[in-house]
Amino acid sequence: MSAADQVPLQIVAYCCHYCAYAAADLAGVLRLRYPGEPKIVELPCTGRLDVLEVLHAFEHGADGVMVAGCLEGDCHFQVGNLNARRRVAMVKDLLNQIGLEPERIEMFNMSSAMASQFAAAAEEMTARVRTLGPNPLREESVS
Repeated sequence: MSAADQVPLQIVAYCCHYCAYAAADLAGVLRLRYPGEPKIVELPCTGRLDVLEVLHAFEHGADGVMVAGCLEGDCHFQVGNLNARRRVAMVKDLLNQIGLEPERIEMFNMSSAMASQFAAAAEEMTARVRTLGPNPLREESVS
């Protein structure tokens, strides 16, 4: 086991209330297995995603960020998930500019009934972040 496998991953999952959060809840009800690393932050809509808040998450040690919203065309707030997708693209560009891998953030779309897709997204993001390794900005001291 390498040192990267021993470091607990910190993944923030920004989930819209109506779809992705409900899908995560359904995954729990159905007892679907998926990694426990993503910590869910419920948003009324992914359109409320703040670029600065995401950058703060990385600055404070998040190894990855997943943004999960409604299916395109089915946003409860009409275009919130499209705005979130643009913001995720902006964060990817900013991460690239500061020397972090843009793959550390990803947008996923799902409906409230797509529990298995939420579990798959959590697995995909956890595997991706595990491959990338810990965030080099993490403030923990290594002894």
